Amino acid sequence: MPMLDAFIPEGALTEAAEKQLIATLTDLLLEHEGADPNNPRARSIAWVFLHRPAAVFVAGAPADLPRYRIVASVPQGQFDPERRQAIVAAVTEAVLDAEEGRYERDPNRVWVFPTEIPDGTWGGGGRIATLADIVTLVTGDPERSRTYAEKRLASAK
Repeated sequence: MPMLDAFIPEGALTEAAEKQLIATLTDLLLEHEGADPNNPRARSIAWVFLHRPAAVFVAGAPADLPRYRIVASVPQGQFDPERRQAIVAAVTEAVLDAEEGRYERDPNRVWVFPTEIPDGTWGGGGRIATLADIVTLVTGDPERSRTYAEKRLASAK
């Protein structure tokens, strides 16, 4: 049940580039969480929320170029250090690619926050969903999901 909050200033990207970026971000979020981006069940619970900041300020003044803030949230245990670094790099490149050369290519204008939601605190469907519950939703295999969740959570400590 990965979720992503994308803060993209109005007009920073063309409509087509923004639409493609959202699709790419969905794929990256799933991939770096460890899910198959082509799995329809996994895709159905990968949500992207698009936010339009009214203004972005740098050093107290309006920003001269677009600034982006991307918050990727996944259940605890899904981002090990390698996955965390990989998603930051991949998302940064995807955002800069989406600009299609309209601005100077500067990765310092893209901030990515890969966050893990502690197991037992993810709520959906009116109840708490653990990592094992979420993986079961995707795989349909409760036993395999429980084993996977136990392993991922043990390695996260």
